[in-house]
Amino acid sequence: MTINSVLTIIQKIVDISLVWMLIYFVLKNLKNNVKMVLLFKGVLLILILKVISDALNLVTIGLILEYVIMWGPLALIIIFQPEIRNILEHLGRNQLLGSHKILTLDEREKLVYEIMNAVEYLRKARIGALIVIERDISLNEYIQRSKKIYADISSELLISIFFPRNPLHDGGVIIQGNTITSAGAVFPISVNSKINKRLGTRHRAAIGISEESDAIVLVVSEETGKISIALNGNLNYNLSLDDARMMLIEELKPKSETLLDDELEDEELDKDVDNNENA
Repeated sequence: MTINSVLTIIQKIVDISLVWMLIYFVLKNLKNNVKMVLLFKGVLLILILKVISDALNLVTIGLILEYVIMWGPLALIIIFQPEIRNILEHLGRNQLLGSHKILTLDEREKLVYEIMNAVEYLRKARIGALIVIERDISLNEYIQRSKKIYADISSELLISIFFPRNPLHDGGVIIQGNTITSAGAVFPISVNSKINKRLGTRHRAAIGISEESDAIVLVVSEETGKISIALNGNLNYNLSLDDARMMLIEELKPKSETLLDDELEDEELDKDVDNNENA
């Protein structure tokens, strides 16, 4: 085998890998974007109709579909320019090497403790709140447009930010690591038609930013005092304090620690199976 043939094989492997990465990224983000799902269904329908028209020799509809396929990509770029821009921005914000601070166990416990203390007070006082915890995908775009704080996490500071007379109480708080980075942040409103129409702007903004990033978004309802957590475009509504606390602890775990926990659970399950078989 010559050097050129080896280089050719490597090029093909890289080429195929990049294509699969592109397909994976598109499919991963497709499920969280309602408009892109509708677009995908429309394109799929056109292709199916084209195959049927060719099989049945339907000349007129086949000719129309040929023009649609020919000029469709240009029309889609013009019509869906905002969605395409959002996908590219999402790719740009994705921190592949994970530059965010990895919290120790003590730091994570303190973070959850301070947040839940504030949430408990806000819930009882019926004060609305929107707390966004950054993970792998950067939220710098929203930090730049909000009031920067850069203060150590504390329940007293969170409560004071969301107090009704505070000018920043209407926006959201962004937490990076164990630091309150900014307040008064404005997030995109989700356009998902499946969202309960009774949910207000704060909950829709929580779902919206969770659709665009992997952030953990905690919401306290101003009207009912109910606690919710948005993750990956899904809203876990009306959680108890204990449920919200456990969810935060679980989601804040580093990926390596989560994988280790899964391996330990599998080992314990295997041991239980072996013990049952021996019995």
